[in-house]
Amino acid sequence: MSVKKPENYQAILARLAEVYADTESALHFGSTYQLLVAVMLSAQTNDNQVNKITASLFPDYGTPEQMITLSLPELEEKIQTCGLYKNKAKNILAATHILLTQYGGEVPHTREELVALPGVGRKTANVVLSVGFGLPALAVDTHIYRVAHRLGLSSGKTPDAVEADLCALIPEADWAKAHHWFIWHGRRVCDARRPKCADCPVGDICPQLI
Repeated sequence: MSVKKPENYQAILARLAEVYADTESALHFGSTYQLLVAVMLSAQTNDNQVNKITASLFPDYGTPEQMITLSLPELEEKIQTCGLYKNKAKNILAATHILLTQYGGEVPHTREELVALPGVGRKTANVVLSVGFGLPALAVDTHIYRVAHRLGLSSGKTPDAVEADLCALIPEADWAKAHHWFIWHGRRVCDARRPKCADCPVGDICPQLI
C-alpha cells in the first residue's frame, strides 16, 4: 500500500457499506454495449448529461449494428452536448467496428480485451467488468480518488495506485459494490469544494475530523 492502513479502516468501510448498500450506477443502460458507450461518454461529463444524451441515442442506435450505421458527423451531432464529443464519437464508432468484426457484436469480458478498444482505459474497463458483468473490479474516478484520500485509505498519486490500495483493504467480493459506496459518498456528502462534514455518516471516525 502507498499509505499505512488506518486503524479504523474496517469501521469506515463497514459504515459506507451500510449507508450505501442500495446504490448502483447512475448511468442508464439496457445492455452491456450501452453501458460501454455510456461510460465512454461520461469522461469529463456528468452522468445526468450522459443520460440525457443516451435517452435520445439508444432507442434507435442502442446496438452495435445500429450504431455503426451512423457516420462520424451524425454521431458527433447526437452527442455534441458532452465534453470532447468529437474524440468520443470517433472512439465509439471505432470500438463498435471492432466489436462487430472481432467479437460478433458482443462486449468482451476481460480487462485486456476491453482496454485494447479505442477510447477505453482502465477505469472504463473496470466499470464494464463490475457493473456489466458482475466481475470483481474497482474503478477509480475523481470521486473515489478524493474520498479514498480524505478517509486515509490511500495516498496514491494516480488512480491505479489508489485502486491497488483499496483492493488491498477491501475483500475481492466487495470490490464492485465498494465502487458505488465511494462514488455516492463523494456525490452526496464528501463534495470536492464543500464537503458536508456535519452530515457525514463516517464523520466521527474520519481522520480529517478526529
